Order: sequence, then structure tokens, then C-alpha cells
Amino acid sequence: MGGSTIRVLVVDDYQPWRHSTLSMLADDSRLRVVGEVSDGLEAVWKARELQVDLVLLDIGLPTLNGIEVAKQIRMLSPPSKILFVSQESSPEVVEEALGTGEGYVVKQNAGRELLTAVTAVLRGEKFVGSRFVNHGFLKTSESRGLESVGNSPLRQDREIAHRHEVVFYSDEGYFLDSLARFVERALEAGSAAIVVANQSQRDSVLSRLQTKGLDIAGAAERGRYAELDAAETVSTFMAAGALDPARLFEGFGGLLLGAAKAAKGERPRVAACGQIAPLLWAQGDAEGAIQIEKHTNSLVKTYGLDILCGYPLDTFQNHTGRNVFERICAEHSAVHSR
Repeated sequence: MGGSTIRVLVVDDYQPWRHSTLSMLADDSRLRVVGEVSDGLEAVWKARELQVDLVLLDIGLPTLNGIEVAKQIRMLSPPSKILFVSQESSPEVVEEALGTGEGYVVKQNAGRELLTAVTAVLRGEKFVGSRFVNHGFLKTSESRGLESVGNSPLRQDREIAHRHEVVFYSDEGYFLDSLARFVERALEAGSAAIVVANQSQRDSVLSRLQTKGLDIAGAAERGRYAELDAAETVSTFMAAGALDPARLFEGFGGLLLGAAKAAKGERPRVAACGQIAPLLWAQGDAEGAIQIEKHTNSLVKTYGLDILCGYPLDTFQNHTGRNVFERICAEHSAVHSR
């Protein structure tokens, strides 16, 4: 580290603990806290914006748990070191966390271990608190990812969140009815909804929703309903004619954060539907469409999204189309055809 300033982001939903953390970090003049965040999704956004040297990250956060936050920071700010500081002390959670972060400290021991852990991870070392020295985490954490842990609560949450469905349709009216029902169910459940389609499709979905008596104008005003043009949206994800995953996550990050905060209920969600990947397929970019579907799965797991997209069935008639059809199906949690 030398004498250079280390820029730190503190992520914890308990304000008194953030204040205590700042006091502990003040003992090392090289450490400068440049941001404090209390929400998981906001932490991802702030880490991307600030590109900090170190993230002190809690596990239990609103909207997105700390391990999923760490996964996204790995993609959006690769140089940032991640040190988990949490009251969670189960070996399963610690092992899962060490699959994405450089270190783990239990809050109860932070007073005597935090600065030691900070120094270690900034040197490029792994660190686990003294409570876990006999668990052998440092021998296995670098070679075992998140999916190596059995049925921890965090893993179960991710599985519940995974809903990425596709409709293959021969009648566009059926597809538009499906989109309208999808949005209707989301809004009635207190979730937020985003429709990404061309102008004609968006108008048709809106008309169907208004016929059902839904207050779409009010939902839009409260941030629970939004419309995006598919072609314009896809163009923001591309660089030199190819999909840029960082742009995909960045482009949706702020929108999803706002929508998630506007959603209501015990488990607020965001429902997104329309034609992003299908638009690339229609333009002849099969690989681009499949890559968007793959990266969308990361968004689904990370943000707790429900997604419904649709492809015209008659575009898959030739041999190439049948191969692409199978690959697209493989990226979805459910497949519907009519």
C-alpha cells in the first residue's frame, strides 16, 4: 500500500455500525471513506461509479444480499478488493462469501481484526477471522465458487429469484396478451414492471392494461411502470457491433434500482418483459441474442427479476433456426409455445 490513499466504500444497512466502522478506519490515516451505502442494489451502482480500492460489505442487505453484490462488483469494478464484515458466522455462509471476496470478519471481532484484515486484503492476501481458523477456508476458497455450497439460505433465495421465461408465438396478439397479463400480475402484486418493445407493441400492451382498469399513469408516476423502446435499448448495450456485458449491466442498473425501490410488499420484485434478445435474432445476430439471454440470467439472479420475452415461431423453421431455438430454450426457466 505504501503511503498512498486507499479509497473505501462502506456497505451496511445499520447506521450506527457504519459510524463505528468509520471510527475504526480512522486509526489508519491511509484509509479514506468515499461512500456509505445501506442498500444492496445501490452498493453495486456506487461501486461501479466510484471504482474504489476496498469495499467493506455486510451480508444481510435490503433488496440484494452481500454475496450477490460482490458478484456484480467483480464484474463492474474488478480491481476493488472486497472484505465482508458481517454478524453471520455460519461456516456455510463464510465459505460462500469467500468465493467472491478476499476476506471475512465477524462484527463481534471487528474491533481487533478489522484493520489487520484490511491490510491483508490490500496486500493481495486472503483473510478469515480467528473464529474460522480451523475450518480450512483459505485452502479451498480460491478454487470453489458460490455454487459449491449446499443449501444455504442465500442459495435458496437465488433459486427463488430465478424466473426467466420465453414465449414462442405464431400469433402476435397472443404474445401481447401474455405481456399484458405478465405486467398486470406484477403490478397487482406490488412489483414494478418494465416493458421493452417497439411503439406499436407498447401501445397495445398499454391499451390492454387500461382496459383491465389498471392505473398505469399512477404506477408510472410512482416509478412502478416504465416503457423503453427495444431498438434504442439494444443500441446502448453494443460496442463495435458486439454485445458489451458491462454496458448491459450499467444500462439497466439505475433503472432496476429505481424500480426495486418503488416496488411494494415483503419481497419487492421487478418484472421486465418484451423484445431485447428477440430483436437481435430478428436482425440476424443469433449469437448476440443468445449472449443477451445468458447475461439476462445473471440479471435475473442478481436483482430478483421476473422476465418474459417472446420470439415469432416462424423464424426458427430452417436448420440454423432449430439449433438457435434449442439454445434459447436452454437459457430459460420455462418455455411456452402457441
